[in-house]
Amino acid sequence: MGAAMLARALTILRGVERTFIAIVMVAMSLLYFINVVVRYFSPTLATELAWIDEAPLFGLAWLVFVGFGLALERRRHIAMTALLDNMQPAAARLIQIAINLVGLVFCLIFTKFGFDLARFIYNSGQISPTLGSTMLWLYAPLPIGFALLALRYLLELIGLQNRFLLRDVIQDH
Repeated sequence: MGAAMLARALTILRGVERTFIAIVMVAMSLLYFINVVVRYFSPTLATELAWIDEAPLFGLAWLVFVGFGLALERRRHIAMTALLDNMQPAAARLIQIAINLVGLVFCLIFTKFGFDLARFIYNSGQISPTLGSTMLWLYAPLPIGFALLALRYLLELIGLQNRFLLRDVIQDH
């Protein structure tokens, strides 16, 4: 895969992640709003909509885990910039490589752990009490999110991204 194709694929991935997060945020907000309105105006109907209490919790899991990779890319994870900014460039680069390598290994371990956990939950047949759906929907974000985060660390390691150089460049939009 050429560098241009990879860059295009990453742009699409970022767009999909942002769109997904935005949709989940809007859906969660609407569900909470509906829940408050129904409880206020029709408490008896609220028992029929008990699933609204659980659905946003599932959405929150997806938001957190899918957002990991974007947060890293946008320098929203904890960083040692004060230390790195005061080091010689060669030493700082070695520390950056070590950070990315440890992050990648950690994420790959948690991706495997999350996949095994999600498979176990799915095979156990656990069902959400109010949604009536498989609990896999609550556990699936873990391996997906850590895989997306591992991808970002890998891109840093192979030199296709460098969040450390983007300190003053990144603008929130």
